[in-house]
Amino acid sequence: MKKRLPLGNQEFSEVIGNNCVYVDKTETIYKLVTEGQYYFLSRPRRFGKSLLANTIKELYLGSKELFKGLWIYDKWNWKKKYPVIKMSFSSINHDVLGLKEALNNQLNTLASFYNILLKQKANALKFQELIIKLSENGQVVIIIDEYDKPIIDYIDNLSKAEENRKILKNFYSVLKDLDKHIKFFFITGVSKFSKVSIFSDLNNLEDITIDDNFSQIVGWTKEEIEKYFPEYIQDIAKKYENVFPDIMFEIQKWYNGYSWDGITKVYNPWSLMRLFKSQEFSNYWFKTGTPTFLMELIKKRGFTIFDLENRNIKKIMLDAYEIKNMTLPPLLFQTGYLTIQKKILGSGKITLGFPNVEVEESFSIYLLSKLTIDQTDRTSSILIDIEESFTDNREDDFIKSVNILYKGISYNIVDNKEKYYHSLFYMIMKLIGFEIDVEIETINGRIDAVVKTDNHIYIIEFKINQSAEKAIEQIKNKKYALKYSNDKRHIYILGINFDTDKKEIEDWKLEKY
Repeated sequence: MKKRLPLGNQEFSEVIGNNCVYVDKTETIYKLVTEGQYYFLSRPRRFGKSLLANTIKELYLGSKELFKGLWIYDKWNWKKKYPVIKMSFSSINHDVLGLKEALNNQLNTLASFYNILLKQKANALKFQELIIKLSENGQVVIIIDEYDKPIIDYIDNLSKAEENRKILKNFYSVLKDLDKHIKFFFITGVSKFSKVSIFSDLNNLEDITIDDNFSQIVGWTKEEIEKYFPEYIQDIAKKYENVFPDIMFEIQKWYNGYSWDGITKVYNPWSLMRLFKSQEFSNYWFKTGTPTFLMELIKKRGFTIFDLENRNIKKIMLDAYEIKNMTLPPLLFQTGYLTIQKKILGSGKITLGFPNVEVEESFSIYLLSKLTIDQTDRTSSILIDIEESFTDNREDDFIKSVNILYKGISYNIVDNKEKYYHSLFYMIMKLIGFEIDVEIETINGRIDAVVKTDNHIYIIEFKINQSAEKAIEQIKNKKYALKYSNDKRHIYILGINFDTDKKEIEDWKLEKY
């Protein structure tokens, strides 16, 4: 009988107690707790941070029976137990009570659990008092989960986010003088806000977010899902046996691809479990938090998909995260919409890109909608019309449908007009499932775009406020088609001219090569 899926279970004790699948991460946890003392880990939402934090909690509480059969079982000193201060900012009701009152309630609850009477009134001093009094019976383990949620929740309300940041800065400031009372300190979050004192005051806090040694501490590798979920994989393979010849390839395409070292790829646990339960390929993780704020930020700053996809940035930028001056690529990385494709050794650079189909497709549809007609459902419907008309060679209908989207572009967000229209066309073609390459270098120049189907290759040149005829002439004069002359597919050349005043493809011309 296969074990249950741990959907919604963040408590390690419940996962084990309810006979749910637990992907054994205790070997990596052992490395974590035996080789250091103060750690920070950033991962996107719904990625297993809370389960990890609760597993560490049970380890230090000495809950030996919960770990039976796991790697760490015969390697840990279960006789030595520690008091644990575990706080999760995802469940303190800060949005209802206010952050100060929510912190006060948490401290009182923890003190009551350990039969401690706190005399201090201010939250920071209460926190300090709790740690010192608990350490009378041995050093304290402190685990803070989702520390930044009171900031992230108000990221579109900067005054409130800044207010909560200051409260947290004051709260954490007492930790810097308590080293001798602390056995182990572990804090998780989505983002690393540089002006929250925990990162400036604790000089020995080690950020393991992109540490190669902990690249798979959360998320599941291909080997792990094949080991722990074989029955679920078999069920899906049976359902799709006449659709997908290689079910693992399809699962990987949809949900694998997250990386924090540029080498190790892990699956999104939430999406994978939803897939195993429903046996339907869908955008499960994306739907748990539609990035409205991010879309508005992209639109406001005039970013295009070319600014986001396969973007090289300095690794140090991942540490420069401030509420009032947010840099988009690091923000998209920390929130999970981009991931590390590779680390460029010796350069201090990393390449960011979309991790998988789920994220790229969903993000692109929302972004295309936000930049054009701002109606996601209608955008999806128009994309279907575009796909069908392109596949059926109904060029007039294809252009008409594309122009519906272009008509919705706001005048004040198009700075580099050619790049902007070009990027939207690129998004459209990718979203309808066609292979499209852009800015392809040739010996005579650079091709704007090439779309490939099973039977055809389309060489495309874009013009702004000129004519499609000029675009066709350029393709011919530069001999762009020579690059594909050995390909057996039929080659077409397509010239497209955008009229920026009308916000549409005004003129287009298609010829067979």
